[in-house]
Amino acid sequence: MSAPITTSSTLSPDDIHWIPASIVERVNFENIFRSRGPVTVDYGCGEGAFVLSMAKRYPAHNFLATERLALRVEKVCKAASRMGLTNLRVLRLENLYVARFILPLAAVSTSYVSFPDPWPKRAHQSRRLVQPEFLSAVRETLLPGGELRLKTDDLPYFRWMEKVIAESEGWEQTSWPELPELPLTNFEARFIAQGLPIHRTMLVRR
Repeated sequence: MSAPITTSSTLSPDDIHWIPASIVERVNFENIFRSRGPVTVDYGCGEGAFVLSMAKRYPAHNFLATERLALRVEKVCKAASRMGLTNLRVLRLENLYVARFILPLAAVSTSYVSFPDPWPKRAHQSRRLVQPEFLSAVRETLLPGGELRLKTDDLPYFRWMEKVIAESEGWEQTSWPELPELPLTNFEARFIAQGLPIHRTMLVRR
């Protein structure tokens, strides 16, 4: 069981930095969020611009962000605490492990993977996040009809994604239209300012 949730009207950075009591058991979202609501997972949140804005904009939804780098986790947690967000938790753990072993099955409404490291060298491509095993693990965490939204500025990586998706079962691939109401990640804002194209696609769990 996860640590008890504080009853204060605000959360400290330590409250927002969620550390599972066990890393070999799937969590129950009711044990980490104060209220019930659709859960969105942001895999690799970086400095948190996107997920912080989403959590503020949709207070009736719950958000779980993952990030590998400790300083980024600390920064996002402090920002969420300053903003008074009670519907966001940040987890420092590898993305594939989170999807495969930590998240509950058939419980997530939407997952995002935004601008993952493209690992452009051929020898390093096995380190890319979007692999068959990752798509399979994420699919199991999504509700039927749940969505996985993928976004990158790197065209070769996007073509890699398309190939992996084509080899994966249980998905319906569809276009992800630009939604002006969605906030931008820091990377996305930078790329758009440079006039670079953004490649995106959306998968729906069948």
